[in-house]
Amino acid sequence: MHLSWQNPPEPIGRLLDTPTPPDLFLAPGGRHGLEMARPPMPTLADLAQPEVAVGGIKLNPQTNGPASPYSYNALTVVDLPSGDRRPVALPDRIRVNFLRWSPEGDRAAFVRTTDQGLELWVLELATAIARPVTGPILNGTYGNPCSWLPNGAGFVCKTIPGDRGAPPNGGPIPDGPTVEENLGRKAPTRTYQNLLSDRQDEALFEYYLTSQLERIDLDGNRTPLGSPAIIDEVVPSPDGRYLLLETLHRPFSYQVPASRFPKRITAIATATGEPVFEVAQLPLADDVPVQFNAVRRGRRDVGWRSDHPATLYWVEALDDGDATQPAPHRDAVYLLPAPFDHPPQELWRSQYRYAGILWGRERLALAYEWWYDQRLLRLWQLDPSQPGSATLVSDRNYQDAYSDLGEPLLEPGPHGRPVLRLAADGESLYFAGRGVSPTGVYPFLDRRHLPSGTVERLWQSADPHYETVVDLLDRDGQRLITRRQSVTEPPNYWLRDRTGGEPQPLTHQGDPMPEFAGLQKEILQYERADGVALSGTLYLPPGHDRDRDGPLPTVLWVYPEEHADRDTAGQVLQSPNTFSRPRHDSILFLLLRGYAILLAPSLPIVGENGDQPNDTYIEQLVAGAEAAVNTLVERGISDRDRLIVGGHSYGAFTVAHLLAHTDLFRAGIARSGAYNRTLTPFGFQGEQRTFWEAPDTYTRLSPFTHADKINEPLLLIHGERDSNPGTYPIQSERMYEALRGLGGTVRLVKLPLEDHGYRSREAIGHVLWEMLRWCDRYAAPRDLASSATATDPVEAAPKP
Repeated sequence: MHLSWQNPPEPIGRLLDTPTPPDLFLAPGGRHGLEMARPPMPTLADLAQPEVAVGGIKLNPQTNGPASPYSYNALTVVDLPSGDRRPVALPDRIRVNFLRWSPEGDRAAFVRTTDQGLELWVLELATAIARPVTGPILNGTYGNPCSWLPNGAGFVCKTIPGDRGAPPNGGPIPDGPTVEENLGRKAPTRTYQNLLSDRQDEALFEYYLTSQLERIDLDGNRTPLGSPAIIDEVVPSPDGRYLLLETLHRPFSYQVPASRFPKRITAIATATGEPVFEVAQLPLADDVPVQFNAVRRGRRDVGWRSDHPATLYWVEALDDGDATQPAPHRDAVYLLPAPFDHPPQELWRSQYRYAGILWGRERLALAYEWWYDQRLLRLWQLDPSQPGSATLVSDRNYQDAYSDLGEPLLEPGPHGRPVLRLAADGESLYFAGRGVSPTGVYPFLDRRHLPSGTVERLWQSADPHYETVVDLLDRDGQRLITRRQSVTEPPNYWLRDRTGGEPQPLTHQGDPMPEFAGLQKEILQYERADGVALSGTLYLPPGHDRDRDGPLPTVLWVYPEEHADRDTAGQVLQSPNTFSRPRHDSILFLLLRGYAILLAPSLPIVGENGDQPNDTYIEQLVAGAEAAVNTLVERGISDRDRLIVGGHSYGAFTVAHLLAHTDLFRAGIARSGAYNRTLTPFGFQGEQRTFWEAPDTYTRLSPFTHADKINEPLLLIHGERDSNPGTYPIQSERMYEALRGLGGTVRLVKLPLEDHGYRSREAIGHVLWEMLRWCDRYAAPRDLASSATATDPVEAAPKP
């Protein structure tokens, strides 16, 4: 049946249109920030703009930019540390994205999207004046179209070739079949969407992604560099003399996205565009193993040392990129300084898979390695002047939040690129972290002395606030910019001076939804029957009195997580001190209708001592849900007969399992889920085995095979353009057909033009209306269930 768009009842319908608080981006050097406001939610008309989906990319052929990009519509320069604000004059209804700071931190560049295409603009922070540099000539179909050159030299940009002509038209009659073959080569792939499917797609991919590389100065003068190509990325060297150019080439693939296509990586001269050094020619990577930690063969993660004028670095797998093969070392990092006429020098070999590097100075860098099966993360201190020199800084389970030493803070280096922020002693680094511990979540700032390994706690958040470090304004770490919030205080940026005095606010955002001011929030802690500690964030409606109102109808919004041990599974990661207001299609809107919400209750799926978590997924899932429900009921929070379970994506998969294998819930809400694991035969979520290696697990973990056991009402919602790997819309369609054929109570809502996450105002309003209607029908609060004006705008909700 066809149904017109519905809106949730007031005040939810009105609150949906509340402006989103602006974002604040800090410029390098800490002298300025840019407050960026978002426009209202897009409409379906915005989502209905022309779209071409090829090679795993969705682009707008009219603008030569991404399809349905997130944009900003207002900019304000915030001077630091005074907090003075200067609005930037911009055209009405402007759409701003792709913001980049200049290396010197005195300007910002952004792209303006118009109906005719993408324009490059520059904002002078000193004057708060923005101006266009080019007309609609940029090609932003595949990543940011422009990068800054240092010292005010302008930009290198991807532009639309002047002789591109009209887009290819394959005509209505195919000139032959589409043929694919594999001659005995093992090439498994996970489930991707929006791939190339025929020669017309190949032609469109080449047409729209082909760019002319140009050097453009601040006055808009243009200098072409080389010939048009399918440019993946272009990155200037820190000194601006060279460009690292990555281009894609045929043969394309119908099985993997563009990121796996053949790639050529070359260093070229910025002045002329002439090739200087070929870093790599990588073949089609359609045979990368599906296991986590598997990588592409050949040189990868190519970049510039941020602390040097022009030194390349890259990583090469020592195990052929195959994580299933034993190897004493997995990766090697290499260095090659300009003019690139000597053999590369090996800097470091990682025992596990390389996970990134942060450059500091001539004798300091930090490198990470990780390994999924053990949830292992290591941090090493390297001395680039002595290749092979490495000192272990941290060796931990990355799911063990209690042992997290935080992230090292960065600052602009000698060439304007981010480098490690050294303390005044020249031997210490600053680390900022969330501060998760058995006593709570209290973000911190530490100073770590590298030679001795001693750590000094400089500052830490305290009740009733949740306050995180954003940046430092001096070498001694005395003046901090933080982002502070509490249950009653919206997030704002503050200036702190550790030498004394009260913190000063830099922004003044108020409560966007005072209707939620009286909500009650608690970190609910409890145990699974086998002793695993669990927790979830409990929200109670504003003004709720447990003695007066009694147990409430409750929605559990779920998403399970796999763990390698039960200790990390039981850690409490949430803080009760955060400011909570719903946005978009959040289930928290139901608080205003009298529901309690248990958000993200722990549902750990633990695989210890080499056991695979999914082999006992259902048993552990049921045990976790039972523990949550029993706690809610025993504490008098929830009415056992009025419980709803809901979730999105893997959470939707979980909802279907809980309805099939328990009788805990009156009904379920499953959004954008996958229910038949045979449609993702080469792995899903944390599962690395293929269907043929673990057929029983795949079958057992497919809610579709248990559809005959689902005897509670299930609301299925899915975007018709879902591009998330594995969650094809057909997953919900086939689940609906199964339940309908078996006589189940089920409703399927398909949202036109929507992706995995819903974006349009029409769809988000309708999703909330559907969820409210479903909850009221099967678990309405008692006053609504007995009221003549039920929550359900279509029909009165029956009493439970």
